[in-house]
Amino acid sequence: MSNTSAISDRLRLAIAQLNPTVGDVTGNLAIARQARAQASADKADLILFSELFIAGYQPEDLVLKRIFVRRCMEAVEELAQDTSDGGCAVLMGTPWLDENDNLYNAMALLDAGKVQTLRFKYDLPNYSVFDEKRVFAAGPLPGPIDFKGIRLGVPICEDIWTDEVCECLAETGAELLLVPNGSPFAIGKFEKRLQIAVARVVETGLPLIYCNQLGGQDELVFDGASFGLHADRSLAFQMPQFETDLAITDWVRNPQGAWVCEAGPKVQLPDVDESNWRACVLGLADYVNKNGFPGVVLGLSGGIDSAICAAMAVDALGADRVHAIMLPYRYTSKESVSDAQECAARLGIRYDHVPIAEPVEGFGRVLSGIFSGTEPDTTEENIQSRVRGVILMAISNKFGSMVVTTGNKSEMAVGYATIYGDMNGGFNPIKDLYKTQVYHLSRWRNEHFPEGLLGPKGEVIPDNIITKAPTAELREDQLDQDSLPPYDVLDDILSCLVEYEMSIDEIIKRGHDRALVQRIEHLLYVAEYKRRQAPPGVKITRRNFGKDRRYPITNRWRDRSADNSAT
Repeated sequence: MSNTSAISDRLRLAIAQLNPTVGDVTGNLAIARQARAQASADKADLILFSELFIAGYQPEDLVLKRIFVRRCMEAVEELAQDTSDGGCAVLMGTPWLDENDNLYNAMALLDAGKVQTLRFKYDLPNYSVFDEKRVFAAGPLPGPIDFKGIRLGVPICEDIWTDEVCECLAETGAELLLVPNGSPFAIGKFEKRLQIAVARVVETGLPLIYCNQLGGQDELVFDGASFGLHADRSLAFQMPQFETDLAITDWVRNPQGAWVCEAGPKVQLPDVDESNWRACVLGLADYVNKNGFPGVVLGLSGGIDSAICAAMAVDALGADRVHAIMLPYRYTSKESVSDAQECAARLGIRYDHVPIAEPVEGFGRVLSGIFSGTEPDTTEENIQSRVRGVILMAISNKFGSMVVTTGNKSEMAVGYATIYGDMNGGFNPIKDLYKTQVYHLSRWRNEHFPEGLLGPKGEVIPDNIITKAPTAELREDQLDQDSLPPYDVLDDILSCLVEYEMSIDEIIKRGHDRALVQRIEHLLYVAEYKRRQAPPGVKITRRNFGKDRRYPITNRWRDRSADNSAT
């Protein structure tokens, strides 16, 4: 327990909504020290960090490396020594090994120069993007921490998604619930968090402080949006979404014995469109910056997908770190060339024109003997895409910039992408956006410019790119809808199949043709091998391709339960 004097009726609490990097223990410790110094200067009594902050979240199997865990524990001990200066105490998230070599997801109270006490996560999530049971041991049901005369409950993230932990804390005398989190963004996720928090407040009658991580980690984006609730469910404070922040909140015990927040920020959160855009931008920025790339390069085709990716890249990194390449062939229209050039000009990025006729036709000559007697088909179309991929990767290798891939979720779902071609690259900011969402967000970005973005204001994506019919331009007069249904139809079917695992019959009841739904289901399954080899991209929807949705590649299942032709 802390050995400093009691402050039992007042608590100045700092909430650290910050952006750690997985594995960068030294860097994360430096961020923590800087935040604590600021909190101490603001006369805070305690600073709360997010889940596993010192390691970065999610560390996945990295925590199975004991030398890494011990370095995290050493960093926590170093930070604990800092608290001998009389400044604010610290609640720090860290992996922790006990004397029996059990590994826990822990929160450590650091005060008066020591690690005063530890609490271990009880409810380990093992669904969706989480698999903590794979690496951590579950802790016991926790009791409250006595901090300067105040009994603090510290349920860790998933511990509040069921009632058991908070109920135990309330029954053992907790007065406030301080909840460190690593909760990734998805559409509607904030509302779900708030709903869960309200349920715990109602059940326990206790105020709740929700501290969430900020930043991109591979395909996950942690959006912050930390908040507090009073015991009556009213909002105590609200921190921003998609921004680092250190909030100072003042809590007092009222005459009835309840804790009330006297002072704290109340920020207006962005709407769903801004949230989706900011998630894509933050995910791309952190992937590029945390992995040490000087910038990005992408193929700018004159189509909507590459245009929105270019705009996101500029918003994330600034125009001087984005390089666009137009790679035309005989099927590339003059309109596409002019649209790409105009888009690059509006974004202020470097734009190079690199025709690919010579290498494409060179491949044709090399393969002419083997292909003798066959008719041109998708094979030749894919050679164009693969030549483009080779050129972009060569530029990446030469100058160090990461290749941004530009396939949307609709295309990735049905395999309308070329493996080792337009799927070449390091990261895809729109991997989890359906085509209809790509169009919607492109229009939105032309009309909105939130603070903090690094790109220009105004109509950055030419209207002609948004309004023209989508095409891969790999053969004469090709349109996407030659081989796919209209995207509003396709995306509804895919959403039913991917996000909600609906049956064919359920989807048909929404007004879709049975044969079309079965065809889309088949395309979805047979493209699994491509998706396994695709680069990561930001999770936006309920279930992204990757950590959320894990399907076998070899898979003969097809839903034919109501098909009269089934045997």
